[in-house]
Amino acid sequence: MSADPQAGFARYPSLSGRVAFVSGGASGLGAEFVAQLAAQGTHVAFVDIDRASGTALVESIASRGEVEPRFIECDVRDIPALKAAIADTAERLGPVTILVNNAANDARHRIEDTDVELWDDRMAVNLRHYFFAIQTVAPMMRAARGGSIINLGSISAHIDLLSLPAYITAKAGIEGLTRTLARELGPGLIRVNCIIPGWIMTQRQLDNWITPEAAASIDSNQCLPHRLYPDDVARLLLWLAADDSRSCTGQNWIVDGGWIR
Repeated sequence: MSADPQAGFARYPSLSGRVAFVSGGASGLGAEFVAQLAAQGTHVAFVDIDRASGTALVESIASRGEVEPRFIECDVRDIPALKAAIADTAERLGPVTILVNNAANDARHRIEDTDVELWDDRMAVNLRHYFFAIQTVAPMMRAARGGSIINLGSISAHIDLLSLPAYITAKAGIEGLTRTLARELGPGLIRVNCIIPGWIMTQRQLDNWITPEAAASIDSNQCLPHRLYPDDVARLLLWLAADDSRSCTGQNWIVDGGWIR
């Protein structure tokens, strides 16, 4: 997470005072989204299973004098608990008009080791909760005369990564979900977009997957030579959440450094 999320970059007046809900917000991309939205004056609630990281993020943002986010410990695979967290957010902070569907698990697994239980779990953590979070916020967004839903896809659905069959299937499904719900919800002035990040240097990626071979792949496939970080994705997310993108919906927005496919 950047020390000063707004240094040198755009501010969006339409985000000030609005309510956002972020899943998987305690670390990685999600933590950057929470921090960047809070720095814009947005009231943010976020869920995660990592209590320690969630609490630390709240304390870090509050220490900078920004709008203190609300952390709710929740496993997004538990749909009733997720719906309850969104309802609690609306009751305490106001109607949610920005939804960021971000929580995911990209742990590797081989085809031959994948059973029904593992497959269903990966669908639950990577795709299913997206739909039910949208289903929950849609009525309050209609009542508020609009809202922005931002789904997180992945470059993995477009390049030659291996050992991720369930994750990649789920991420491809998110793109389809985005398209169909943009059409369904558009008459209520609810926008639904999908951000597709490239290989982002989160701590999880650095700890687990950025091997010398992976670094060489990045070097040979990205058009831009620099590494990509969570704030690169968050700045696009802010624009999609704000009124500046009021006529943009049903689209995939790619932040991948120009990955050659």
